[in-house]
Parts: sequence; structure tokens; C-alpha cells
Amino acid sequence: MKDQSRMTEGPIAGAIIRFAIPLFLGNLFQQMYNSVDSLIVGNFLGNSSLAAVSATGTLIQLMIGFFQGVFLGAGVLVARYFGAKLDDPLRRAVHTTITIALTVGVLLSIIGVLFTPLILDWMGTPDDIFDQTVSYIRVYFAGAMGLIMYNACTGIMQALGDTKHPLYFLIISSVTNVCLDLLFIGVFHWGVFSASLATIIAQLLSAILCVIRLMRFEGSAKLEPKHLGFDMDMIRQIINFGLPSGLQNSIINFANVIVQSNINSFGTMAVAGLGAYSKIDGFAFLPVTSFNAAMTTFVGQNLGAREYERAKKGSRFGLFCAITLAELIGGLLILFGRPLISAFTSEPEAISYGLDKLHIMAPFFFLLATSHGLAAVLRGAGKAKIPMFVMLGCWCIFRVTFISIMVPLTHSINVVNWVYPITWSMSAVILTIYYFKADWVHGLDLKTA
Repeated sequence: MKDQSRMTEGPIAGAIIRFAIPLFLGNLFQQMYNSVDSLIVGNFLGNSSLAAVSATGTLIQLMIGFFQGVFLGAGVLVARYFGAKLDDPLRRAVHTTITIALTVGVLLSIIGVLFTPLILDWMGTPDDIFDQTVSYIRVYFAGAMGLIMYNACTGIMQALGDTKHPLYFLIISSVTNVCLDLLFIGVFHWGVFSASLATIIAQLLSAILCVIRLMRFEGSAKLEPKHLGFDMDMIRQIINFGLPSGLQNSIINFANVIVQSNINSFGTMAVAGLGAYSKIDGFAFLPVTSFNAAMTTFVGQNLGAREYERAKKGSRFGLFCAITLAELIGGLLILFGRPLISAFTSEPEAISYGLDKLHIMAPFFFLLATSHGLAAVLRGAGKAKIPMFVMLGCWCIFRVTFISIMVPLTHSINVVNWVYPITWSMSAVILTIYYFKADWVHGLDLKTA
């Protein structure tokens, strides 16, 4: 099939690296969306506006993370049918996924616009940035369709081995986002809401380009409007593959919303400083994220083709690369953390907050890479429930309990910072034991009817 690539043949390292590099570049440009917003907002509108943008990150991920997980599961399903060369179920999986995305996009916009003030109030968003935060996130949710459709389409393309076209479209949309940010904020002097307006316009553009590309595919993966609809059998399979990942994302992001509410209690400078760190962290971890996504597709395609030993060898190679990269990145952040955070804010207090978090978390990036890498392998193997339960226990229940008890006792924001490496280590140990002790390779059951 044109523009599609099977990862079931040829050298393992080459297949994973060729997949991961365009994916990394694509993730890099996608990460630019909110980071460019933060850079321009922080420099043109000041720290209160930067804090307003930063305070929305966990809420956006909470609302959208569930559906992204579902589409990740749909991508695993597409990869397996593609690897197994089952054309009819592949066609039905593609069209059902797009139909779900269209429906979710509408619902997410309605829910986000209506309930944003209530949720932000519950999170304890500081009064001096509350109105700006509401305006920013409401506009963002109004254009949620672009983000949802882009993720659904790229999930399908990546499952088919095509990472180049999503990269091209992201470059176009990222440049559009930067230009619109500068126009709306730097020239028109609009408020913080215009940063999210620029983002949703750029995201909608990337989604349209992705849909056009899918409609030009050849073979059973080609998107044809006449085939759109809800195939109940495919919906059940997408739920089976995607619901655990969606719940995992929601659980983690719900915990992060509670973490953010604790950060908010330390004031605007803490929100701005830790928000600046989160932008750097998002960029820094992209190479690791890219290898993880490559492993999910690689494992899914090869298990679909019943290439069991190849799947195991590929997972080991991907995990080694992800963990090694994570520690190298952590070291670089420690060396260059101050100038990087200073790019987002010039306030010494905010910079100090950001550096404190960086110095605590960066040395332990290998634990985060291990947790996410093993979860990616298990998702590709159709075992998404395992990392879901592990993350529920470690990254939600323990993390929230720890913070809820220790922050009132210590009144120290470093309690919030330290809870991350602590919970990373717990999940890494549990998932490593499962990876080596359990049979995650066999038991593939693809429905073709």
C-alpha cells in the first residue's frame, strides 16, 4: 500500500529508528503549540498571563487525555489488522475511528465551554488570573475538533507506518501558529485568549490536511465518507484496546489536576515557574516519547503477523534507546536549565521555582522512561489494562494521598516536586517485574467478522 510501511520485515533497529525520527520531529512541532503561546504571552503580556496559560495545561490534558487514549487503542487495532493483512476489518476500523472522533470533537467542545469556570474554581485557580484563564481555555475547547481529529488521523497513519505526512502537516500548522500568535498578540494587542485562538486555527488546519491525506490513501485504509458510521463490533474492539489507555490518561491527568491545585496554593510565581519547567520538560522528553510510540506500533504489527521473537527483540531495543536518551536529556537539562527557564519568565522567584523542580526530577528521568516504555510495549501487545492499574495505584492514589497529607504538614512545594520520582520508581519496578515474568507476547485474538 502506498504511503504505508510494514515493520514486520527488515532490520529491527532500522525499522524502529526510521519510524521514531519523523515522529519525534512531529511531536516537537506539536509541543511548540503551547510553548510558543507561553513564550509570546510571557514576553508580551507578563507573568500573570503566563500563569493563566500554565494553569490550563493539566485541565486540558484531563479533558482530552481520555479520548487520546481511546484513539491510541484504535491505532493498536489498526496496526494489528495491517500487520495481519486483513483488509475488510482494517477498513471498518479506520472509518469507525474517524466517526468516533467527529462525535467526540463536538461533545468535548460543548462540555469544555460550559463547565470551564466551575472546574477552574474547584482547582483553586488564583483570583488574579481567573478571568484570563477562563477566556484562554474556553476558546481552546471551542476548537477541540481540530485537535481530536488530528490525533485520530495521525494515530491511523502511524499505525500504518506513515510518520512523514503528519510531520509535514505539523510543520505547516506550527508555522501558522507562530505567525498568528505574533499577529494577534504582538500586533493587534489582543488578550491571552488570542493565544488559544491561534492554536485552534493551526490545529484545525493540520486536521484538514490529515483528512485529505487519508482520503488519498490506496487500499482498504483509504478514508471514504460513504463508509463512515458506527460499526458496533469495531467499537467494542476499540473500547477493549483503547478504554484502558483512555482511563489511564484520565487517571494520571486527574491526579495532575489535584497536583496543580496544590501548586496554585503557593501563588502566581509558583504557577508561572513550574509552568515554565513543564514546557521545557515537554520538549525534552519528546525523543523518549517517540521511541515509545514506535514500540507500540512495532509490537502491534509484529504480533499481528505472529512474529513473536521479532516483537520481543524490538521491545528490548526500544526500551534501551528510550532509557539511555532519558538520562542524557536529564543531564543536559541540569546543565542548561536556568537559561531555558529564563526564556519563559524573567522573574527571579519564578525561575527559582522552576529550577527547584528541574533539579529534583531530571536525575530520575530513566524511571519515567522505563514506566512509559514498558506501558507502550504492553499496549502494543493488547495488555493495556496492566499499565492502567499500575498507574492508577502509583500515579493517582499514592500520588494524591502523599500530597494531600504532606503539603499541609510541610508547607513546602518540594513535596509536590518529589512525588513524581517517587511514583515513577514504584511503577517502573512493578512493570519491569511483569515484563519479565508474564507472557505478554502470545494470546492475540483478532476478530475478522
